[in-house]
Amino acid sequence: MAEPSFWDDPEAAQGVIRKLNSTRHPLNAWYEAKRLLDDLGVLLELGLAEEDGDTIREVKTELEGLEREVETLELATLLGGDHDASDAYVSIHSGAGGTESQDWAEMLFRMYSRWAEGHDFGIEVIDLMPGEEAGIKNVTFLVKGENAYGYLQAEKGVHRLVRISPFDASGRRHTSFASVDVIPQVEDDDEIAIEAADLRIDTYRASGAGGQHVNKTDSAVRITHIPTGIVVQCQGERSQHANRERAMQLLRARLLEQKLLEQEAMMEELRGEQSEIAWGSQIRSYVFCPYTMVRDHRTEYETGNVQAVMDGELDPFIQAYLHWHKQR
Repeated sequence: MAEPSFWDDPEAAQGVIRKLNSTRHPLNAWYEAKRLLDDLGVLLELGLAEEDGDTIREVKTELEGLEREVETLELATLLGGDHDASDAYVSIHSGAGGTESQDWAEMLFRMYSRWAEGHDFGIEVIDLMPGEEAGIKNVTFLVKGENAYGYLQAEKGVHRLVRISPFDASGRRHTSFASVDVIPQVEDDDEIAIEAADLRIDTYRASGAGGQHVNKTDSAVRITHIPTGIVVQCQGERSQHANRERAMQLLRARLLEQKLLEQEAMMEELRGEQSEIAWGSQIRSYVFCPYTMVRDHRTEYETGNVQAVMDGELDPFIQAYLHWHKQR
């Protein structure tokens, strides 16, 4: 970075800075936690020597906060994948069942939004299709923050809801499904090559909320990658140009996902393993009735506090998944 030519290639320089920050941040956090622990040790000795109850209680409170910080740092050490530090595209699709599943998809969208807010992560809605009566048919959004993909990869799969339906006048119990897909955002580099001749680009009028300009012009963009059949679309921005740029970023992420899945399938074939079907891999159940429970079927972690989970308290599930995945 001290070289005079460092900024000759701004994109490469930004990449180096991002890697440096991703390494420096956890180290600084560990040093800060160690310093605070040493200070609390000294303060505790003084409190015990002087039999000062207020000081001892203060140390206890500070230690509880430090424990939570250390748990977060420990969680970050489980992330070592090539794209774990990246921002994450999250797509939620309602399953069969009409309004019931569409309402469930919207509940999941709220849950992830609350989780992101709790971690000071940003959210940008890329595409959203409202339900016919309530809820949403599908939504794609970008979660922006350090290790967003590393954490949210735990959520990929089918989520099952059991509850008394608010849309059923008879008050019967219903089971609803929604699928969640998570892929990392990738930079515009040589890792994923996209030829202009391989693209079909269509524009159309946005269907969701977005103001007069969005809804009265053909600003939404749909891009089809002809060789793979992958289709992405974006209607969240005000201009067609911005939507096209965002859709290209999403397409690049989808192509990377396909590349990684092909590599994984090849390795499983060499190992003689049978790959799972994504839609059939139900990962978590949320039961509202006749009892309350959220259970992850991969890690066996569960909690009875359904409301807290729906309000975004997903960290215990994410931590359990990362430990489980590392052991595998």
